[in-house]
Amino acid sequence: MPRMLDVSDDVRAEIGDEEADRLLAGGDAPGSYDCTSCRTPGDSEQERTSTVLFVGEETAVLAFAHATCIPSQVVPVSEEQLQGAVRSITGEDAAAATRSPGSDPAPNAPAVPTGERQATLGITCGLVLVGSELHPALVVEPDGPIARPGSTSTEDEFLTLLREQGFQPVTDMNLRPVDNPGWSTLLAMGKLHAVLQPGVNGGSPAAWWQAHQPLAVSDGWRTAANKSQTVLMYAAPAGTIGHQPREDLMRQALEQAAAKGALVAAAMPLAGT
Repeated sequence: MPRMLDVSDDVRAEIGDEEADRLLAGGDAPGSYDCTSCRTPGDSEQERTSTVLFVGEETAVLAFAHATCIPSQVVPVSEEQLQGAVRSITGEDAAAATRSPGSDPAPNAPAVPTGERQATLGITCGLVLVGSELHPALVVEPDGPIARPGSTSTEDEFLTLLREQGFQPVTDMNLRPVDNPGWSTLLAMGKLHAVLQPGVNGGSPAAWWQAHQPLAVSDGWRTAANKSQTVLMYAAPAGTIGHQPREDLMRQALEQAAAKGALVAAAMPLAGT
């Protein structure tokens, strides 16, 4: 039976016309599925469904999503990320979660060289009220000073480095951060994979922060991100925000950091699902 599938030109180019036509005719396409974006059930015989192709270095995985959640698209991910996503689908992935208000810091944030020591970037995932609207946000805070790459100085240049990359100082938490072209937040199969920065000399985006394992996000955060297709990222030096048990306390800590001139931010599009 024909499916109500949307197959974008990019997906068709990757899988070929023959496979795309087979999908549209009902072959190789499930009637029911779990949406790769919102993780709730869908039915390609009853509602418009997007084909989403996750492409790694050696592996490609075709997934399905409600067309109302995301459009049909190709999502480039690392081979490690793709294998992790496959394990999560088959139930073999170990439990992992982003740091959120009231939880312990995410244990698998990558280390960043800081001269004499390694600093780990902690990611807090929460909803931030800007004006009258809740926005999905990532709050980044290292556990130690971040030196300029190649420097042996112990001076913390974390905010300076981010400002050089287009992040702007926050003076008022009620104002939406400006867009930072080339930066994006990668969600794949409902989990947070990376924060991407522009590639060198116009090349492919590179991971600025990457989870060692795909990280789960809350349903509320994912819903808000899929609705706005935008994520706000706030960053502060080590020891500025700290671990806050509730989102209102996290907001208060962000406001205090902004008042001290110790907070930068940017808005970036949601890449993937």
